[in-house]
Amino acid sequence: MAEPRWWISVAADRCAGTGVCAATRPDHFQVEDGLSRPLAAEVEAAPSLLAAAEGCPMDAIFIRDARTGERLVPEE
Repeated sequence: MAEPRWWISVAADRCAGTGVCAATRPDHFQVEDGLSRPLAAEVEAAPSLLAAAEGCPMDAIFIRDARTGERLVPEE
């Protein structure tokens, strides 16, 4: 069975560029021109990515299950 995969996106209209996500997971996020961006749109599932998204003060990071499209963070 394949490992779970997630889609990561950052809503530019919500992002304040605080860098919390990049500090938490620099291997997955970087702040560029004052906004965070994921380094890859689809990644292997990892609980620490949920922590990075949940730590975003603007709720700008969205994580979805790549197989089902279900939104994991922020909760709907």
